[in-house]
Amino acid sequence: MSRVIRRRWISSHEGPSRKDNRGCEYEAYVPDPLVGRNFTIDGEVAADIADAESAIARLNVEATSLVDTEALARILLRAESVASSRIEGLEIGAQRLLRAEAARVLGDDPSDVTAVEVLGNIDAMVYGIGAVGPGDPVTVEILLEIHRRLLSGTRLEEYGGRFREEQNWIGGSAYNPCSAAFVPPPPELVAGLIADLVDFANEDSLPAVAQSAIAHAQFETIHPFVDGNGRTGRALVHLILRRRGLAPRVLPPVSLILATWAQDYIDGLTASRYRGPVTSKEASEGINLWIGRFATACKRAVDDATSFEHEARTIEASWRERLGRVRARSAVDLLLSVLVGAPVVTVNSASEMVGRSFIQTNEAIQRLVEAGILKQVTVGRRNRAFEAPEIIAAFTVLERQLASPEGDTRTSEPVRTVPRRK
Repeated sequence: MSRVIRRRWISSHEGPSRKDNRGCEYEAYVPDPLVGRNFTIDGEVAADIADAESAIARLNVEATSLVDTEALARILLRAESVASSRIEGLEIGAQRLLRAEAARVLGDDPSDVTAVEVLGNIDAMVYGIGAVGPGDPVTVEILLEIHRRLLSGTRLEEYGGRFREEQNWIGGSAYNPCSAAFVPPPPELVAGLIADLVDFANEDSLPAVAQSAIAHAQFETIHPFVDGNGRTGRALVHLILRRRGLAPRVLPPVSLILATWAQDYIDGLTASRYRGPVTSKEASEGINLWIGRFATACKRAVDDATSFEHEARTIEASWRERLGRVRARSAVDLLLSVLVGAPVVTVNSASEMVGRSFIQTNEAIQRLVEAGILKQVTVGRRNRAFEAPEIIAAFTVLERQLASPEGDTRTSEPVRTVPRRK
């Protein structure tokens, strides 16, 4: 049975106002364990789950331009990091981030602090999805390592990779939980609840989308870390989808849709936090409401990802038409394919990706520059790189589309800060 624990908050008198410095009684919510629970999924929600899983599977089977996951995965991981709780609303476009990434590859510390933080978030996600493949277990150690990488190099680095040892809360004052919207479980219960969550994440009794939805809601309810809970909770969704074999190649940007449907997202999570018996009507209706919204977000995420995949294919086809005859397996041929996933390259990075010599790759890049497919730019401290503006523009359109409640910025303006359309 879920319950609340009543505690007394003792003021530390560190706040700037009398309200911030007051003590109070507060209630910390403790959810039911997940392992062994019987989840009854309503008929309409089951249909939403089936539609979502079919869409995710189809995306993974049919994606051709994105076969190595780089093109879609990189932009989605970048955008998911930007949309996370601590940096939501922070505007950083694909071009800024890709140039900073190229500078880092060249051994140059990027001067763009925002880009550096987002790149760190992407690194953590890349680690996570690389650590769990189809059939592999999700472990507490993997979640802790994801979190450690998220906070690496930040002011909260010392808290990375370990559970919180203090009470946290959501909303209200930064100095006390007296007016909080939600107070997670006390710190001494976190490790046990996470162990149960991980065991649940490794079960196969529920559809993968339903399992991901329930696990994500439970993680956000536990809120096990001092900071970085939203980003780690989103990573958990992808770990489960990969473990279940539903998304082995291309991950749907579901958390971005949830960020766009922010109030529905919050309401869904809140509905899953019932009080009382797990067999109650409130518990069943709440979890079904949340799973249904999550499944719908998955379906919408796939639709938007598919439109980007089609646009990428169209752009590559136009490049080949512009160039005329391209010899199969030549440096030019191979480079045209990898640019979809890496639209900012140096000669060295491109040479490594296509497996051709520096001279062959440099000649291929010059041919693409002459055709207007690539343009030379400067990254970091006067380092030379080359970028594909059409792919970067497609990234921008995708991010704007993902931030539109209706998926069309012409009729439904983005509800989050996104890069401007050029």
